[in-house]
Amino acid sequence: MIVDALSVGIVLILLALIVWMWSHANSLRDQLGVPKGNVIYTDTGTWFPNQDPLYAADIQLTGKPDYLVEQEDGMVIPVEVKSTAAPAEPYESHLYQVAAYCFLVESTYGVRPEYGILQYRDRAFAIDYTDELEDELLDIVEEMRVAIKNNRADRDHENWQVCQACGMRPHCTQKL
Repeated sequence: MIVDALSVGIVLILLALIVWMWSHANSLRDQLGVPKGNVIYTDTGTWFPNQDPLYAADIQLTGKPDYLVEQEDGMVIPVEVKSTAAPAEPYESHLYQVAAYCFLVESTYGVRPEYGILQYRDRAFAIDYTDELEDELLDIVEEMRVAIKNNRADRDHENWQVCQACGMRPHCTQKL
């Protein structure tokens, strides 16, 4: 009788632990702005580590979105998480970052996302991935290539925090 009661108690504790873990995982997903679906890629280490960037050979573009979520219908949605409070409208650079991730998803998985998610600390934006946004992205990528080729890639801001976080800082002659 004691063994049966102990077995039932252990099973109940295990079930409570599973329910708590499920609830915690869903809460974390909501906090991060990750939509429902299967997380198939993460650059944050929150679910599982992933060292491989996405790559589009045709335009020589590479990137690592924070999350990729595959939905039931096969759609793959990129999610970019920002630690700052949301502006009234997404910053242009963040908008094009999400567009780049949408382009990379299509190149890598063969599925064109309808949108990507830009999650700030306190608000999320769904960024529609339209043909017009893709064209603007490709124009920007080409402008960047021409500027680099002609040695004319000038700093375009006055924000020292952006400079501090830039991966090109060690090589930059225009850092703040």
